[in-house]
Amino acid sequence: MTADTSDEIRLAAPADVPAVRDVTDAAYRHYIARIGVVPAPMRADHAADVAAGRVYVMGDPDVIGVLVLVPHEDHLFLESVAVHPDAAGRGVGRRLLAFVDAHARSLGLPEIRLYTNALMWENQKIYPRYGYELVERRVDGVYDRFHYRKRLTR
Repeated sequence: MTADTSDEIRLAAPADVPAVRDVTDAAYRHYIARIGVVPAPMRADHAADVAAGRVYVMGDPDVIGVLVLVPHEDHLFLESVAVHPDAAGRGVGRRLLAFVDAHARSLGLPEIRLYTNALMWENQKIYPRYGYELVERRVDGVYDRFHYRKRLTR
């Protein structure tokens, strides 16, 4: 992966599907041993998500960050956020989360929701720093998840 300083976040195109898969896999792969299952974002149909207009990417020429966003009537669901490990510590995650806030506001949605695996303890430290509050812990099939929400101010 080459160095990339692009801050642009754009809607993913079909040509981005391999990069979306690569970044997602690289970001989540290390969790497999910890949680005992393949994380849901790694199992996603990336081509279908891109075709549906749910995927946003950061980085040019190399994609270093990926968002999967699903708008609902009363909230924006942040299905996945992935930062390539080679880009860790460069503020990519912070910029991606700021984009999520701005995107929800542009859609007129008052809230963002997300979940993270109960064993992904790093995320449980990160999301509250960005204004997310823990709503509940719930088991969804093989996944033990913490559900969060962030209420947006206008």
